[in-house]
Amino acid sequence: MSVSPNPDRALQARIGPGALVAVCGPSGAGKDSLLRRVQERNNDAAWIVFPRRTVTRLVSDFEEHDTATPEEFDRTLASGGFAFWWDAHGLKYGLAASIDEDIRAGRCVMCNVSRTVIPGLRHKYSHVVAVLVTAPQDVLQARLAARGRATDGDLSQRMARSAKVSDNLDVDLVIENTGSIDDGARQLLDALESRLTSTLKI
Repeated sequence: MSVSPNPDRALQARIGPGALVAVCGPSGAGKDSLLRRVQERNNDAAWIVFPRRTVTRLVSDFEEHDTATPEEFDRTLASGGFAFWWDAHGLKYGLAASIDEDIRAGRCVMCNVSRTVIPGLRHKYSHVVAVLVTAPQDVLQARLAARGRATDGDLSQRMARSAKVSDNLDVDLVIENTGSIDDGARQLLDALESRLTSTLKI
C-alpha cells in the first residue's frame, strides 16, 4: 500500500468517519470462524459490514472467499477494484473498493487481513482497530494438520511463519482463541463497543 510522505496531507486524506476492524493472526488461529460467529450475531445490524475477500485460490470449507485467477485479480487491481490487497504464500488477497464507501458512510467494516498491511491501513483510514487472534503452537499445528489443504504448503514452514506473527506487531486487542467461538466473539464485540461507541452509531 502506498503512503503519502506528508503526514499532514495523509491525515487529511484518511477515510472516515467509520472504522476498519483488521483481524489478523497465524494460520489455524480461527480468524474466519470467529468472524463468522460475530456476523451471525449481527446479521441485522446496519452499522457493521463483513466483506468477502477475493483470493487466487479455490474456495474451501475452512475459508469463505471469492475466487479469481491471477489474471482476473490483476485486472481488478488495475481498474481500481480493490481498496487494498496483499500477497502471501504465493497467493493474492484483495478487499473490494466498496468498503471505502461503507467507511465513509460511518459503518464498521470487519475483515481478515495480513498483519503486513496494518501499518498502511492506519495511514489510509481514520479509525483502525487491529485485532490479533492467536492460539498456542500445539493448537495451531493440530488445526492446520486437520485441514490437509495442499495449497497451504509445508506444515513445518507454516508453523515457523506462525511463530513470528506477533513479532513487532502493533495491535489494539489480542484474543487467544482457545475457548468457545462464542467466548471469542463476545470478547471482540465488547472491545469494539467500548472503542467505537463514540465513533459509530452502535
